[in-house]
Amino acid sequence: MAATIRPPVAGPTRPQPFERAVAELESALWRPELSVEEMPAPQRIAPWSTAITADVTIAGDEVGTGRLVLLHDPAGNPAWDGIFRCVTFARAEVDPEMVTDPLLPGVGWSWLTDSLDAHEAAFIAPSGTVTAVSSESFGAMADEPKRAEVEIRASWTPELAEDGSGFAAHLAAWGDLLCTVAGLPPLPTGVVPMTPRRSPGSRSR
Repeated sequence: MAATIRPPVAGPTRPQPFERAVAELESALWRPELSVEEMPAPQRIAPWSTAITADVTIAGDEVGTGRLVLLHDPAGNPAWDGIFRCVTFARAEVDPEMVTDPLLPGVGWSWLTDSLDAHEAAFIAPSGTVTAVSSESFGAMADEPKRAEVEIRASWTPELAEDGSGFAAHLAAWGDLLCTVAGLPPLPTGVVPMTPRRSPGSRSR
């Protein structure tokens, strides 16, 4: 069943490349474990922006979360080396033993780059951080189990076509990143993702 998309907010005409990228966002297919919806986009970083958030759910339990922001400046941005910039955040609980592994940050970063490469999502100028933390409760909370999380904050410049097409590959890579961080295996070859439970619209200046 087709999802209902809200009409664009009235305002200045959006640049055609940004319009095309948003259209690919609105028609994106997602894995059934992902619940994706629109969220308010930052308004002061770039002239145009749109954002989504997603939860990774298995058997009714939320095991991961993340968000993705697409920024667009038709005039270009020297810091981006382009006219678009993707900014993401992904977080999930992991086994407490994992956060003591000195290789985890590097592996976490490879989850992002490998996902982009797997979907042939061309990109340049990646940057970000991978943080692994653990917590242990004491006193009245001593019975609480140990908790550990891995968090990835990253940005990259997607190399889209002049008309803005090609963003779908980056969306698919982002979905894979969230699922990988949450410990889910890749989809088997030939399996088609489902449409989102709540279709993301778009917000822009």
